[in-house]
Amino acid sequence: MSGALRGVVAMDGPSGTGKTTVARTLASRLGAGYLDTGAMYRLVTLAVLRAGIDPTDAAAVAGHAGTVELDVGTDPARPAALLAGAELAAEIRTEEVNRAVSPVSAVPEVRELLVARQREIIERVLAATGGIVVEGRDIGTVVAPDAGLKIYLTASAEVRAERRGAQDAAAGRASAPDDTRASVERRDRLDSTRAASPLRPAEDAVPVDTSELNIDQVIIALSELACRRGLLNGCAAEATR
Repeated sequence: MSGALRGVVAMDGPSGTGKTTVARTLASRLGAGYLDTGAMYRLVTLAVLRAGIDPTDAAAVAGHAGTVELDVGTDPARPAALLAGAELAAEIRTEEVNRAVSPVSAVPEVRELLVARQREIIERVLAATGGIVVEGRDIGTVVAPDAGLKIYLTASAEVRAERRGAQDAAAGRASAPDDTRASVERRDRLDSTRAASPLRPAEDAVPVDTSELNIDQVIIALSELACRRGLLNGCAAEATR
């Protein structure tokens, strides 16, 4: 399967499903841009923590969010995460940020601010390269509801906890398996029950369970879906029946 991506692939799902690896790899394979919307929420969360603001104080979080200078890279090979010009890709993945990102991202003003930024980035990348893979938790439902292909990645809680633990170990962060699973399940619960843009699949999203698939199998499946939707140059869309 070959051909450059044209249009938007929206990729949603809970943590530990492989969204970041899948989205970056797919974007690289298809010559597209890449946007990690979760990194933007994590940057705001880190800024809130550094300012000494309680992440559960919605009013204070909302007031501070508008002052945060953040930027994210759209090159899948180098997805930078910048706060006031400083690269903080490692700092936004700490357990402290993991615990605080759900309440911060649940603040409606934060979501409104970042969704507007995300849409601007998507339009800019589409104008420059023609295609982008966007990952997050509300891409198909809120950020890019008109995306040509919407994917909802899933995996069992056990597999997702194992993946999170492996990521932490690779980054030099110690984590007990039980604590990791509890963290994953807590994030699921908070993200799926928040009032503003809860985590849920779009009605027309294609579910993909990655529990027993390796990265190459997932990429092949998604590339074939993009081809059938007519999103790859040289690939005709399947006729609808």
